[in-house]
Amino acid sequence: MSVTKQLEILDLIRQLRQQLNLSQKQFAVRLGVSFKTVNRWENGHTVPSPLALKLIEQMIRQMGEPGKRLLNQYFPEAESGYDS
Repeated sequence: MSVTKQLEILDLIRQLRQQLNLSQKQFAVRLGVSFKTVNRWENGHTVPSPLALKLIEQMIRQMGEPGKRLLNQYFPEAESGYDS
């Protein structure tokens, strides 16, 4: 994975967490991962697995209208499937 893509993912996770007003621990619980995992994602030490990315995308879709900007920015290939 490129450094640019990795930076985009950590930005996505931080932005999503902040928009949902969740701590790293709360975000981890919603995704079924540990706090340490979310912390490592946000610090750029690791990246989410494909399954975790799919769960994050689903979380964004559930946000409705506010999630559209994040989808457009981080999942442009998935935008066409967004239910308006």
